[in-house]
Amino acid sequence: MQTPQHLDAKNGRIVNLDDLKTIAEQEALLKSQLKHRIFVCMGTACQSCQSADVLDSLTREVSTRGGQAECLVTPGGCQGNCAEAPLVVVEPGGQLYRGVAPGDAASVIDSLKTGPVKRLLCDTTAPFFTEQTRLVTEYRGLVNPERIEDYIAVGGYIGLLTAVTELTPDEVIQQVTRSGLRGRGGAGYPTGLKWSTVAKAVSEQKYVICNADEGDPGAFMNRSVLEDYPFRVLEGMAIAGYALGATQGYVYVRAEYPLAVKRIEKAIAGAQRHGLLGNNIANTQFSFHVEVRLGAGAFVCGEETALISSIEGGRGLPCPRPPYPAESGLWGHPTLINNVETYTNIAPIIRNGGDWFAKIGTEKSKGTKTFALSGRVKNTGLVEVPLGTTLRKIIFDIGGGVPEGHKFKAVQTGGPAGGCIPAEHLDAPIDYESLQSLGSFMGSGGMIVMDDTSCMVDVAKFFMDFCATESCGKCIPCRVGTVHMRDILNKITTGEASLEDLAQLEELCDMVKYTSLCGLGQGAPNPVLSTLRYFKDEYMAHIIDHLCPAGVCAGKGQDIRRPACVL
Repeated sequence: MQTPQHLDAKNGRIVNLDDLKTIAEQEALLKSQLKHRIFVCMGTACQSCQSADVLDSLTREVSTRGGQAECLVTPGGCQGNCAEAPLVVVEPGGQLYRGVAPGDAASVIDSLKTGPVKRLLCDTTAPFFTEQTRLVTEYRGLVNPERIEDYIAVGGYIGLLTAVTELTPDEVIQQVTRSGLRGRGGAGYPTGLKWSTVAKAVSEQKYVICNADEGDPGAFMNRSVLEDYPFRVLEGMAIAGYALGATQGYVYVRAEYPLAVKRIEKAIAGAQRHGLLGNNIANTQFSFHVEVRLGAGAFVCGEETALISSIEGGRGLPCPRPPYPAESGLWGHPTLINNVETYTNIAPIIRNGGDWFAKIGTEKSKGTKTFALSGRVKNTGLVEVPLGTTLRKIIFDIGGGVPEGHKFKAVQTGGPAGGCIPAEHLDAPIDYESLQSLGSFMGSGGMIVMDDTSCMVDVAKFFMDFCATESCGKCIPCRVGTVHMRDILNKITTGEASLEDLAQLEELCDMVKYTSLCGLGQGAPNPVLSTLRYFKDEYMAHIIDHLCPAGVCAGKGQDIRRPACVL
């Protein structure tokens, strides 16, 4: 434990827990003088629906009425139900308005005295809200993501200050280990074990990397968390740096996430201004600096060694392991790599203790998990549930089920390297082991729902095309094998394949899975294998009967074979 000099905050510099308490009290005093606070979601989904115009309209309306002293309109974060954007929350009371337009500003401000605007009101007693357990998204979007004081007011940086002033690095790792937290990036490797490995490595320099290179189709969990809670991600990284003896961190985020990039950079500047990043944090010997590195959108850069190569300025190509990054990573030094959601869990674990976190979830899969729920489901958006929650509860209770009277067919989890799970397994719990036994895996948290209008052969072809396109080309099994598999799937969907082609497809799946260099190639066959496992009848219908049962590859009852060219 490093004992700080207990100094008053000077020039905005925070040096102890009392300084955090002072800022929190000041924020509470300011808020107590307000009768109302209005939060306008400024996440990517809401901004795409002109929430910035809604924010401006509400601000002007309050100003015109001279109510700035009583009502504060402020940017907020994601509420989760992205399909109903733009979203606005009024406090106190917690009224949530959906589909708000700039022209609704007067009605919203009138409602502060006359009561809720019923035509805009969202039912927050619905299962979408009541059946979630929020740890990663615990602030429910009611924090301005660009203002560090808002984060401190809800307990931000207590974890970091507690770690560096009251705990030894080993005690921090012990708490993370006791929590049972596993990496939320896909493989589910025990976080405490990974941290211990890096901590034990002997080196003058160590690094901490946040992998925010989220590239799965249909996935937006890390983007949303990075946009809404950038300070909490940085706090988790700094705690990791203290525990491991690292002084430098990097946030690797794809350039296609401009809002996330803007906010994490602004959060870094804010933390530095308050002495929560930089030299001698809390007047201790611990120093930690963070920089942002932009990726160009290569899916393979989500793989650890490819990501490291990209940060170093090289082409994003994976390397054989071992050595693992924990032993020899960035520029040959021990490197910790966790994803956005993993770091977001660290601060509450230190605040509340590892045993508190371990009580949530299942025996082997602790805590909660955020999912990007999309596809053929009524309530698309960001949801968070305890690990062990069933697919049925997520899709039919929280998600509201399949719309337009169609039947649920399958849910694809784990991104391009995941698998498709059919209706017969809707009551399976969502945890690392259960998903693997079903032929899929957790991944970063994408969850795409499909109904009876989906052709599972076409779905497999879509993901295989993605993997073939995103292959870095370094190893032959992935570079060539994924293309051959895509070509066979294309032949099946156009009625040109034979049973021999199907047998070759299965052989290729086995070869690519077990001989590819990195996780991209190793996971690429999973959508094919899972659809063959559960929907082989659709493959046979395409090959033998030349029909697509779902009517995707051709109209229902129509021959999928291409008509002969007539001159």
